[in-house]
Amino acid sequence: MFIQKIFVSLLLSTVSLASSADSSQRIKEESARFKQYPVSLTLESAIARTLANNPQLFQFRFQQQSLAAQRRAMAFSPPTQVHLELENFAGGGAFSGVDSTETTLALSSVIELGGKTRSRIALVDAKSDRLKYERQAATLDVLGALTSLYISCLSTQESIKLAEEGVSLAKKMFDTVEQRSSRGAAPEADVMRARAAIAGAKLRQEALRRKYRAQKVSLASFWGQTKPNFSTLDGSISEFDSSDSFASLYQRAQNSPSIEIFASEARLKNAEIKLAQAQSRADVGWRLGVRQLEETNDTVLVAGVSIPLFASKRNRPAIAAARAERNAVEYKQTDAVLKLHSRLFHAFSQREANIYAVEEIRTNVLPFLQQGLKLTREAYENGRYRYQDWIAAQQDLLAAKRHLIEVATAAQISQAIIEQLIAEPLQEGVLTH
Repeated sequence: MFIQKIFVSLLLSTVSLASSADSSQRIKEESARFKQYPVSLTLESAIARTLANNPQLFQFRFQQQSLAAQRRAMAFSPPTQVHLELENFAGGGAFSGVDSTETTLALSSVIELGGKTRSRIALVDAKSDRLKYERQAATLDVLGALTSLYISCLSTQESIKLAEEGVSLAKKMFDTVEQRSSRGAAPEADVMRARAAIAGAKLRQEALRRKYRAQKVSLASFWGQTKPNFSTLDGSISEFDSSDSFASLYQRAQNSPSIEIFASEARLKNAEIKLAQAQSRADVGWRLGVRQLEETNDTVLVAGVSIPLFASKRNRPAIAAARAERNAVEYKQTDAVLKLHSRLFHAFSQREANIYAVEEIRTNVLPFLQQGLKLTREAYENGRYRYQDWIAAQQDLLAAKRHLIEVATAAQISQAIIEQLIAEPLQEGVLTH
């Protein structure tokens, strides 16, 4: 099989993001090797390069670093403050000058109650958990787009080969028609039409080559290159993995990162509720210091306690808002599962239909069209068929081969979509290149 497993690629992404130095070195070595001579690019190599260099995936590393810094910050206790106060100085009468000054040096802070520190840390941990699934889902999206483009590019490569076959057939036809015309067995008009057929076949071939070059540029952009350093793609669009039943695939899809995101989002909202509930518990502020009475040269201790009033009542709206957001997540998840079911079923049905079409064309269409073309050509050479009959038989064969490429491509893209949705390969086994 040619399709590399997206699920395995997802696992590779974890390694790639965790050890970027090794991955970067590997990419440098591959790039140096690619510059030496044209090579055939495999999907595995394209995936490795994308995971190591795609900017869309690198952003998650910095987000994770930000959350790690936030977690360290949330673990700090409330700061202790130093206060210096001067009273009863530079006034009037008996308080003029500094003889009656009272100087106070004190420390103050807040005693958090209700487990606020623990709740803040739990909230950051829940964000990290959600970020993990977001990174996995984003990786699947990028690799899914990469795989679909790779399949399309490979399909164009197959179409170019077919176009070359069309040019070859057109040239052979022209040679035969010209020979018959020189003997007076075919009109000169047929020679002109055969010559025009060669030009038309070459035009189709050149259009496909231009399309192929553009697709290779788009493919290279996934790993940050503007000029492709590969000449061809490795793989076959006509080989397929076996597939489980739709029920089995749907069961596996419900455990994919795109759905797990909602579970992590629910855990995040629960953490926000707990933090809001913790905020309902009023913190106790304290102050302790020493006061120097300049007038009597005495020293006294000062202490104070402050407690906010009605903290629980003031925090009720925040708790209600957090609960409403958590309830909304449940309905979002239900909606996402329904959409997942619809998309998976569509991809599954399309894949089955296209694989069936591939087998039918291979078995019941191409062999008969090839034999028909052979017989038609022989009959034309013997003067029993017209030029129009021969060209029609040839066009039917080429059209059937083009249709085979189209349905095989559609089947491979559907398979890539299924693997992206379930985050697993359709069939466990050794990867082939």
